[in-house]
Amino acid sequence: MNHSNQKRILIIEDNVTYSRMLQIRLESIGYRVLVAMDGLQGLNLAQKERPDLIILDLMLPEMGGHKVCRLIKFDSKIKNIPIVILTCKNMTKDVELAIENHVDAFIVKGTKTEILLNVVEKLLRKRKET
Repeated sequence: MNHSNQKRILIIEDNVTYSRMLQIRLESIGYRVLVAMDGLQGLNLAQKERPDLIILDLMLPEMGGHKVCRLIKFDSKIKNIPIVILTCKNMTKDVELAIENHVDAFIVKGTKTEILLNVVEKLLRKRKET
């Protein structure tokens, strides 16, 4: 795969095992992966690296996922980056907040990885078309 058009995905997730598994899976199908272990680091990486897509956990140290999402969507330089919330918090209020924050997809952890990968692919394709 040509490195210049290789899509970059930022994973903001404090569970090392989970983010590692996701990283290996994404890299195995040709994505470049950046990983942040907390919300603040994730926000900084998003601003600095401008990835093609962000996979974001909600329960994070330093800064929660909803706040990270809000700050990204309010930043004119990076607000168009698709955000996939990946969380074990399947509460109505979390889904509502995510919608309010213009999240592009909301996936509950434990959902088959294939489904997540399909969503990622669709969002990246959609972004390329716009």
